[in-house]
Amino acid sequence: MGVFNVKDAISGKTARAFVTINGRVEELLYGKTGEATAEKNKVDVPVLGKTNTPQRAAGWKGTGTLTVYYVTSLFRELMINYIKTGEDFWFDLMMVNEQPGSAAGKQTIILKNCNVDSLILSKFDATSDDMLEEEIPFTFEDVDMPDMFNTIQ
Repeated sequence: MGVFNVKDAISGKTARAFVTINGRVEELLYGKTGEATAEKNKVDVPVLGKTNTPQRAAGWKGTGTLTVYYVTSLFRELMINYIKTGEDFWFDLMMVNEQPGSAAGKQTIILKNCNVDSLILSKFDATSDDMLEEEIPFTFEDVDMPDMFNTIQ
């Protein structure tokens, strides 16, 4: 029976993230956390002779959040342009998880056609010693995984 080797665990602190907007790639050095979820849309499929109500998938929805330090105007600039012109913006988000020395290797996920749900335009907080940050919720339309973790034996 195998035993998981602690050196193969992946630290979130070693992750990297990149956003591509209008052909411009920017590393999210100011990123704090990122998470994306694919959720199945399920429908009831009642079946004669069964007392339960089985379900089956009928599509999916992609959502995510980025939490970043409040040090970039990139997304605000695009949101203000949307407010003034109605021209929406989309971006791709690439997240790479890799721990040096881990047998797990690396995993790369690319979220495609991300679209921001809401955005803080301005903020301050004189009541806290914490650094300013903002959470950016978004949806996405497609996903690729060009790199997958190795199977750990």
